[in-house]
Amino acid sequence: MRKSRGVIVLILMLTVPLALGWGGVSAAAPDQFKVGFVFNTPLGDPGWTTRQNAGRVCLQERLPWVETSFVENVPEGADAERVITQLARAGNRLVVGANFGYMDTLIAVAQKFPNTHFLHAAGFKTAPNVSTYHGRMYQAQYLAGVVAGRVAKKSPIGFVAAVPIPEVVRDINAFTLGARSVNPQARVRVVWVNAWYDPAREREAANTLVDAGADVVAHFTNSAGPLQAAAARGIHGITFHADMSQFGPKAFLVASVWNWCPIFVRAAEGIKAGTWKSQQIWGSMAEGVVDISKFGPDVPASVQAEVGKVRSTIVAGTFRVFTGPIRDQAGSVKVASGKAMTDPELLGFNWFVQGVEGAIPK
Repeated sequence: MRKSRGVIVLILMLTVPLALGWGGVSAAAPDQFKVGFVFNTPLGDPGWTTRQNAGRVCLQERLPWVETSFVENVPEGADAERVITQLARAGNRLVVGANFGYMDTLIAVAQKFPNTHFLHAAGFKTAPNVSTYHGRMYQAQYLAGVVAGRVAKKSPIGFVAAVPIPEVVRDINAFTLGARSVNPQARVRVVWVNAWYDPAREREAANTLVDAGADVVAHFTNSAGPLQAAAARGIHGITFHADMSQFGPKAFLVASVWNWCPIFVRAAEGIKAGTWKSQQIWGSMAEGVVDISKFGPDVPASVQAEVGKVRSTIVAGTFRVFTGPIRDQAGSVKVASGKAMTDPELLGFNWFVQGVEGAIPK
């Protein structure tokens, strides 16, 4: 993957100032269309970064006139500013910041390079040359919840959560609604690890949930730690970002997965054609940006068929996950019957639905 055709891999060495050794990078030739990517974790992360990089590889394969490069394991803050600035100076027509925490840095650097376009993952701030991109992963998480609700024989269902931002809260809620759609008594217990990628803490959180009685553990974190813990304890796991079944083939049930290629291709083609405008992209299952993976061996055929039917209604647009009545943890109606939550409401989710056990840290 790191030796893909036409890729210049820029290696970040945190022990050496980034400004050193980059003087030889030259601007792109007029007929080149260069796209630079910045990742916050190493490619060894089997989740978010690996899927973002898969989108980069797909972009290059789909559009032969595109040349891509990437820098991995870039911390937020000053390091990110130096890397993003260098990519803009190197002649990249598009710079992709694949981490929520790069938001303010991208906005600041973009002001200095008005002729360069920037894409920011999961953010909410835009500028004339800065767009945001994300996916409606809650659609896939609802389906994963249906699987959990059918397979779990014990309660609660466990959920290892990364950082308490609306995106994570939204997906936990969707997962819970999916589980309760097939088992109205289902409960989902949340344990926060306050990190996007910390395999040891993720495994520890999963074990805590198993100790509490869970026989299915899902997660919104970047490593395979929760599935590995589930496999070691003889229970089932549901993975996030990618199909991580290789880390626990017998324990694996299903995964919610990303496909960033359609968004990257759309941006590159629009920029090259001169038609690209600043926008906020929220790709759906119908657009192929989010989906579920293949099923594990312990998911009954009847459940697979049931999930397939629900998936078809989501793709067709005849079913919207967050349609009322929806109650909060206290039992109060937050979304009236027949009313669907708006995108601004979904983007600002700051409360848990009925059935979730746990609090959202302040």
